[in-house]
Amino acid sequence: MRVFLASVLLFLTLFIQAQDKKYAVVVHGGAGNFNSADFPEEVRNDYNTFFNNLMLYADSLASSGAFAIDIVEAVIVKMEDNPMFNSGKGAVLNAEGKAELDASIMDGRDLNAGAVAGVTEIKNPIKAARMVMDSSAHVMLSGEGANTFARQQGMEMVDNKYFLTQKMIDRYKEYMHDKHGTVGCVVLDIYGNLAAGTSTGGMMMKKWGRIGDSPVIGAGTYADNRYAAVSCTGHGEYFIRNAVAYDVIARMKYAGQSLEEAVNEIIMEVLVQQDANGGLISVDKNGNIVCKMNTTGMFRAWVTENHEIVIEF
Repeated sequence: MRVFLASVLLFLTLFIQAQDKKYAVVVHGGAGNFNSADFPEEVRNDYNTFFNNLMLYADSLASSGAFAIDIVEAVIVKMEDNPMFNSGKGAVLNAEGKAELDASIMDGRDLNAGAVAGVTEIKNPIKAARMVMDSSAHVMLSGEGANTFARQQGMEMVDNKYFLTQKMIDRYKEYMHDKHGTVGCVVLDIYGNLAAGTSTGGMMMKKWGRIGDSPVIGAGTYADNRYAAVSCTGHGEYFIRNAVAYDVIARMKYAGQSLEEAVNEIIMEVLVQQDANGGLISVDKNGNIVCKMNTTGMFRAWVTENHEIVIEF
C-alpha cells in the first residue's frame, strides 16, 4: 500500500509541475506520389473527419498528463483499426494474398524499444511491439515466434482474414498500388518525454518474408529525450540502408544541426540523390515539429498545447 501511495503521490507531483508545459502529438498516414486535390470530396471528408477526431483524442490524452509512450501506442491503435491506412485492418497483401504486419515503438526516456515483424494474427501490432519492449528481453520478434509470444501474453488474436478488406482484395487481384500508407506517431509529453511508433502492412505483393524499415529501430522509428522523436514512411529498403530515423538524431547530436536542418538534409538531399521516395514526421525536445516528404503527398496531422489541430495531405 505504501508503494502504491508513493507512486500516486509521485504522479500527482509530476502532473502539477507539468501543467501549462508544452506538448505535441504528430501523426502520419503514409507518403506517396498522389495529389489530394484529385480525391473525391467524400474521401477528403473521411480523412479530415478521422484525423480531426484522432487529434481531439490525442489532445485529451496529452493535456491530461498521459506519458508519451502511452499516447503513441493509443493513437496508433486507432489508426491500425481504420482500414483507410496500410496498418492493421486494411493492410496490403503479400504475394500469397495474406497480410503480414510490422510495427515498432521506442521510449526516449531510456532508449528502450520493441518491434514485431511479419506477424499475421495479432490484431494490433503496435500493442505487440510495446509488449516486446515491456515484457521480454528482446527488441524485435518476427513471424510465428512473435505470434506465439503475443498469445502467451494474452493479447487479442484474430484470423488473418480480419485484416482483409474487399477494396484491398480487389486491388490485389488487379496488381495495383494504392494511396493507403504506413502510419506513425511521435509525441512530446508535458513531462518532456519523447516517444515514437510506426506500424505498417508493408509493400503490396511483397515476397519471401520481406521486412521494411517500419519495425527497424533506427531506420523507421527512433526517439531520444535529448534530441527528438522520428517516425518514417516510404521505400523501406532505402530507409534501412540510410538508417534514416537515427540519422536525424545523429545529425543533431554530432553535427549540431537543428531538427529542421537534419530532416531536410536526409529527406531532400540524401534520399533524393538515391531516387528514394518517402517522408517522416518528427518533434524535438523543445516542441518543434518538422514533417517533410520528397513525394507529392503525405497524410499528416498534429496538435499542440494550444489545442489547435492541423491536418495536411
